[in-house]
This record gives sequence, C-alpha cells and structure tokens, in this order.
Amino acid sequence: MSYAISEEHETPRITPAVQWLIGINVLIYFLQLTVVSPADMQGALGFEVRDLPGGWWKALSYMFVHGGFLHLAGNMYMLWLFGPRIEHRWSPGAFARFYLLCGIGAWATYLLFSRDGGLIGASGAVYGVMVAFAMMYPDAELYFFPFPLRVKVKWLVALYVLYDLIMWQVGMTHSTGTAYLAHVGGALTGWLYMRTRTAPGLEQLRQRISPIPDVPDETPRAVPRSLPRPRERDSEIDEIVAKSKAVVTKRPAPLPVPPKAAAPRRADELNLVLDKISEHGLESLTLDERRLLEEMSRRLRND
Repeated sequence: MSYAISEEHETPRITPAVQWLIGINVLIYFLQLTVVSPADMQGALGFEVRDLPGGWWKALSYMFVHGGFLHLAGNMYMLWLFGPRIEHRWSPGAFARFYLLCGIGAWATYLLFSRDGGLIGASGAVYGVMVAFAMMYPDAELYFFPFPLRVKVKWLVALYVLYDLIMWQVGMTHSTGTAYLAHVGGALTGWLYMRTRTAPGLEQLRQRISPIPDVPDETPRAVPRSLPRPRERDSEIDEIVAKSKAVVTKRPAPLPVPPKAAAPRRADELNLVLDKISEHGLESLTLDERRLLEEMSRRLRND
C-alpha cells in the first residue's frame, strides 16, 4: 500500500462525498455479514449480463458490494488516499458524479469485452479517481509499502493499469475471477473525462478570474487573466478598456460601508457565487452576481 506526501495542509483529510461513499460501502458490507448473506447481497446488487435489460440499475449498484474484507478495504483505502484532494479542488457533487461515471465506464468495458461471471466492487470507479489524481498532481510522491520507496504517483498509477492489462491477458486463458479489464475501463473513463473537462475548478477560478469592466448595452463577463490575447484583437480590447474607464469615472462614489460589517458578508456572497460557477458554469450567473464577481476581483488586484 501507499500514502501520499502532500504539501496542501489546509486540504481536509476526509471530504463529504468521499465520506458518504465509504460509509455506504461499509454499511452494505456490514449488512451482508449480519442481515443478508454475501451471496444474496451480491446477487441483489452485483451485475451479470443476464440481468439486462431489466436490471439496468445494477450498472450503479454493483459498485457498492464487495466480495470480502480485503476487497472492500483496498478500494476504500485508495478512495480515501486520492479522493479528498480532488473533491477539495472540485466540489462534493462534481466528485460524486465523476466517481459514478468512472464506475459506469468500468461496467460498459466489462459488458463489451468480459461477459463471464459477475461484476462487483468499486475498483473501476476508484481507478478513475487514481488516474484523475495522477493527471492533476503527476509529481506528487507516495511511500510504497512494504518498501521504503518514494514513488511519483503518475508512475504508480501507470504500473497499476499495466498490471491489470497483463492480468486480463492471463485471464483469457486461465480464469482469475477478477474483472481486470473493468479496472482499465474505469481508468480510461477517468482519463477521457480529464482530457475533455473544460470547466475550471474552484481554486483555479479564484486565481484566474479577471473582469472586463461594464460597457453600455453589453453583459459583463469574466475572462481568465492568464490566457494570451490575440494580437489582432488588441486594439478592440484597448478600446473597450478605454470606454469602460470613461464609464467608471462618471459613476457616483459608493456610500461608505463599515468594513467590519461588510467584509464577511461580501466574502460569503462571493463563495456562494464561486460555488454556483463550479456547479453550473459562468453562464448561470445573474447580472448582480457577475458584478459582485468583478468587484471582488478588482479589489484583490488593487490590494
């Protein structure tokens, strides 16, 4: 096993979505040990090709039932190790959707290529989380037990995927009882999602938002400060900036607000706006919310 060496001390060790996912998996395993037999629980929640089309919902439920304690413990440990830092960058809802999407990708891969036996366990979804972490923090290091080795996470995850590909080839001639290709499908789904994901994370948005001042008859909008401006549009943007400065000089001075009372309230409003952007995108903001975003960004730049 391994554990991460992280420099983000402010990142919580456990986050809401990860906590709920681990809790549901542990609860179902507890039930199959006490109330329902393991075979009945796996039959009710696990997936087999014969379950289609009526049991389509098992494409989700199979992720929450495991074949034994080590199966459960391994998956939940890796989810606990890699999940919170990703969820901290995104949001609980975005992380939960990503987790389920990777699990569905693992299920689809199993359905296409490995139709023998049943499919249970969160491994496919967890592999997607591992790949996302490796793409976001490729040079983060982990201690790999039982050896005192520090390994970069990008190489560790690559080795996991390579191992599953090899074991899948072995399983084609000698049954192993493990859906190794489903693990690869979850990893591939996570990779594709990260490659096509265009919405910035919450922390990225906090760092990159830069406002364009209001121009008459135009809706205010925000653009990333770090993106290069095309040369052919320099004159157009300079003209917009000049017009906006003229508009700003005509505005009446705002009434003074006691800083101690206003600052916390504005900070709370800004956090709500950033959460809304993270969930629904910039297009979901109202005119007042856009103005608030621009105002706070302007203050941060001027400080």
